[in-house]
Amino acid sequence: MLHRVMLELQHLSRSYRGIPAISDVSFQVKAGEIVGFLGPNGAGKSTTVKIITGLLRPNDGRVLFEGKDIHADLVAWRATFGYVPEEAHLYTWMSAMEYLQLVGRLRGMRERLLEEKANGMLALLGLESWRHSPMTVYSKGMRQRVLMAAALMHDPRMLVFDEPLSGLDVLSSRLFRDLLHQLARAGKAVLYISHVLEIVEQICDRVIVIAQGKIVADASPSDLTRLMELPSLERVFAQLVRQQDTQATAREMVEVMRTA
Repeated sequence: MLHRVMLELQHLSRSYRGIPAISDVSFQVKAGEIVGFLGPNGAGKSTTVKIITGLLRPNDGRVLFEGKDIHADLVAWRATFGYVPEEAHLYTWMSAMEYLQLVGRLRGMRERLLEEKANGMLALLGLESWRHSPMTVYSKGMRQRVLMAAALMHDPRMLVFDEPLSGLDVLSSRLFRDLLHQLARAGKAVLYISHVLEIVEQICDRVIVIAQGKIVADASPSDLTRLMELPSLERVFAQLVRQQDTQATAREMVEVMRTA
């Protein structure tokens, strides 16, 4: 059953006070596929993700999961996907175990299964000895790992990772990359939002690039570099979003800094 369409965005548009944030955004994510979603700051990534997660309604267009509009039953949709946001907003007065218990109960998990999965996840993520400590004493990377456990415990079919490597050490980052491949092999659909183009190039089957609220590319990393005759995804990205000459800008910033 791999390669069936899981998530489909159909002609999404959203404006804020008449100013377009995204316009006619359409793409699909299939089972067993890791899709990178890239764009510069202000391109429309966050708006698109908020619409996908049901936190925001589009002005036009629809989000479908397995052919059904997510707004037909948002509770069922939220039970189907796992989400790791960029910022680790947690109830830091709770311990990791208490937080996972809260998330599991909200998702209707059975207590015995919840305890088993929470303990297993925390052990595998190197948090076993910290599981009863308040998260105020956790580092950013530790909190990110708690979010990862919370997103996976209910065995979701769709996963949305927004800058998931933020705050993670080298070992945790490598574990996460291996985890992504295992999730894809298990038939999960993965949407991966990141600015780390080198990692996107290594792990994503397809890359979607958004700029100024519109999709400007949707292809495999190798196809993008070949079609644009550029050596790396970073160069392709810079061309697609018409990124400024950062070296020239850096030189000019130093000149301004030195101005007496």
